[in-house]
Amino acid sequence: MTAKLLVITGGSKGIGRAVIERFLNDGFAVINISRSPCSVEGVVNLALDMSDIRWEEKGGALVHSAVSAALPTGSGQVVLVHNAAIMHKDSVDAIEAKDFSRVLQLNVVAPSQLNQLILPAMAPGSAIVYVGSTLSEKAVANTCSYVTSKHALVGLMRATCQDLAGRGIHTNCVCPGFTDTEMLRAHVGGDQSILDSIASGVTFNRLIESQEMAAAIYAAATQPVFNGAVIHANLGQIER
Repeated sequence: MTAKLLVITGGSKGIGRAVIERFLNDGFAVINISRSPCSVEGVVNLALDMSDIRWEEKGGALVHSAVSAALPTGSGQVVLVHNAAIMHKDSVDAIEAKDFSRVLQLNVVAPSQLNQLILPAMAPGSAIVYVGSTLSEKAVANTCSYVTSKHALVGLMRATCQDLAGRGIHTNCVCPGFTDTEMLRAHVGGDQSILDSIASGVTFNRLIESQEMAAAIYAAATQPVFNGAVIHANLGQIER
């Protein structure tokens, strides 16, 4: 039987944790790369801060070791999910370069670095899934660095599709709508009235659950007919 491995970033909570639970239920071994561990039983946690461009200097060996332990034959069906991200409140007329660089590093550059570490272990049937955002193709005010990084992630996914042609590895960018996560709640300062207002802009009049996003990401990872696709999973947003 072909070994099955999920490598995910930012899997300690929210969408990432739900993705881990979904893949574990399907018999995947799981490696989570994040600053804080995922408490789900059976997960191999690698404590790495990928917002530092030098994380590979010590982290690369840890990743290789964990992947080798999970794939004794050297390769297998590997699903790589780029989920870790950071969101700051900032605007184009005031953003500081060092803050902009940190967001781009974690949200865009780190996925490219991790791709190069994991690709040698990815047999045909593997997948790379980028977790984008509704803001991968539109924008809102005061979220300049996040919007820019999520637009760039779509470009990275499309480049991935073209560069890996013929290798039997497919890729997609799943763009969650407003999902009830710790990141969203922190971004609005825990203000329930703001969350209710956001939900009113969705055709189902509610926020998305993390488990729903996990199911969408699982589909994108296991259905190669979706390749090079930007998949909006947002319950239908009301355009105003």
